[in-house]
Amino acid sequence: MKETDNSIWDAVAPMEQAEPERQLRTVRIGFIPLVDCATLVVAAEKGFDRREGLALQLVKETSWANIRDRVNLGHFDCAHMLAGMPIASSMGIGHIKVPTIAPFLLGLNGNAVTVSLPLYQQIRGTGVQGDDPASLGRALRQVVDERRRAGLEPLTFAMVFPFSCHNYELRYWMAAAGIDPDRDIRLVVIPPPLMVDSLEAGHIDGFCVGEPWNSLAVDAGIGRLLLTKAALWNMGVEKVLGVRADWADDNRPVLESLIRALYRAAQWADDPANRDELADMLAQPAYLGVSSKIIRRSLSGDILVQAGQPPVHVDDFIVFNRQAANFPWVSQAVWIYTQMVRWGQAEASSESETAARRCFRPDIYRTALRNSDLAVSLPSMNAKLEGALAGEIPVGSVDGKLTLGPDRFFDGGVFDPDDPEGYLHRFAIRT
Repeated sequence: MKETDNSIWDAVAPMEQAEPERQLRTVRIGFIPLVDCATLVVAAEKGFDRREGLALQLVKETSWANIRDRVNLGHFDCAHMLAGMPIASSMGIGHIKVPTIAPFLLGLNGNAVTVSLPLYQQIRGTGVQGDDPASLGRALRQVVDERRRAGLEPLTFAMVFPFSCHNYELRYWMAAAGIDPDRDIRLVVIPPPLMVDSLEAGHIDGFCVGEPWNSLAVDAGIGRLLLTKAALWNMGVEKVLGVRADWADDNRPVLESLIRALYRAAQWADDPANRDELADMLAQPAYLGVSSKIIRRSLSGDILVQAGQPPVHVDDFIVFNRQAANFPWVSQAVWIYTQMVRWGQAEASSESETAARRCFRPDIYRTALRNSDLAVSLPSMNAKLEGALAGEIPVGSVDGKLTLGPDRFFDGGVFDPDDPEGYLHRFAIRT
């Protein structure tokens, strides 16, 4: 598709001059300023794209709706996407139907739930002792019930997009505590860069978003980080490389080159020895435009939960590559589909389930990495039980060297991708 001139409203990241002796294929990629866009930034800044004959042109956007629309219109060849976006687009829910695939995961975990300081004081005022999701959820329910009895407006929480893991994580956590997210609170959509201002203005009482926006609220002294995604569902899918299916079909060699470039970039980003350089890289105005000190906290997992307190270390706070983090597990796509059904976004049907399964494309991932000099441990299966691993364990792989880590949901739930209907029937609270 012919590239559209959007120079008036694009913020295009700086890119080194292409090597004159080589013909590089330009790939235009939209992204949101979040720490988990790191793999895309590293691929462009460290030259992993040029190694594959590509020149990545990264375009910063402010909202996920813009990302979706500009991929649909061909302004972008592909994009940094929420994991639910390709599934929603392929099913035609929430917007027009545009088959979209996810052949590569850009990262796992990385989100957090932050609440205003007054709400945090109310939660602690219930007498709750623990910091685990179940205890905090029960305390939040007490606050919700007390507000109802007092005739006060319900609490308002923000998430970034209806088809986001942020939405599903908030709902999963609250519903487990007996809070109906459609009746007991208000859930609103706010773009990530506007979360902190919205909390400060008192428009919302809390939010679920990726970094650095939680840490910025904490640093500003207006929010308290309450929970991390790693605590709610460890090693849960978060961002993907989203590609229109027709673009993927028409440009398969380019897509496979891009996957190889991104895999190398993800390896580099996951290496603790590169954290300082990566934090400085992401801090540039063309990308996140915030303090590298704050970004470094996310990369290290040493998180400041409240201003004036010492940081708390969170294992696996954000994962870019290790433990098959880039592999597009079909089981994770089906889990997202179940959440769409649970919360009334989609009808349960074999057609919808099939559409979701076809969005995540381990076949393309395997082909791209198998035909390379990368020694990638490729899983021997496309799906797995989600939430079943309590610790690291070797799993079946082509070379017998793949280890997966703990992937527990906080409530101990296990998702079997072969029985999504049975899984949904377990939940008392659903739309």
